[in-house]
Amino acid sequence: MNTVSQAPLILITGGSRGVGAATARLAAAQGYDVAISYVSNESAARAVAADVEALGRRALAMRADSADPEQVARLFAAIDRDFGRIDVLVNNAAIIARQSRLEGLAFERMQRIFAVNAIGPILCAQQAAKRMSLRHNGGGGVVINVSSTSARLGSPNEYVDYAASKGAVETFTTGFAKEVARDGIRVNCVRPGHIYTEMHASGGEPERVDRVKDSIPLGRGGQPDEVARAILWLASAEASFVTGAFLDVTGGK
Repeated sequence: MNTVSQAPLILITGGSRGVGAATARLAAAQGYDVAISYVSNESAARAVAADVEALGRRALAMRADSADPEQVARLFAAIDRDFGRIDVLVNNAAIIARQSRLEGLAFERMQRIFAVNAIGPILCAQQAAKRMSLRHNGGGGVVINVSSTSARLGSPNEYVDYAASKGAVETFTTGFAKEVARDGIRVNCVRPGHIYTEMHASGGEPERVDRVKDSIPLGRGGQPDEVARAILWLASAEASFVTGAFLDVTGGK
């Protein structure tokens, strides 16, 4: 029989790399048990889980495509079984595709980007709310959506579909925060700017941050740990009166 974990549990979607992995490691250092989902990179996900366990916390690394409601349901069922609780959801999983003007965007690409980046967070939040909400006899909780400065800037000539999907995440943040505020759930959004992660290679330009860093007021790109600290502040009791908020981690851009 599994014992119920007494440590708070944080679920980070897309937790095998970049901001998600940094958040997982920092959360473990702060005393959370950590569940992460991933889609393809099992070895990286297992390495993150091992780092969590090395810090004395429990870890779950599970393959789950956040755009698939059945896989999302299985992910949350595994958390129920292994931990018996969920305190924080970080909707971090997201994808981009190769840089392109609008005329070159395939319909299948648009569908997949919106499925993962916009519908995925809604599906995960839906499952979390059923467990966290006071109206469902939960103990409350926190949902943090990871957007992008592209939602404000639009990413012309590069990723207007990605930017639009993140705009949807931000509108969802506003509405969901108001919907569940009386149910003991705080909902906030972190908006990273140009961060040194592997994601840029997916867009065909691994050195993108270095190319644009001079346009950032602080004169440099950000590190994943800098975004992770913002996420975990919003998750903490220090942010107890913060909901429906957007925290830019952009170096001023």
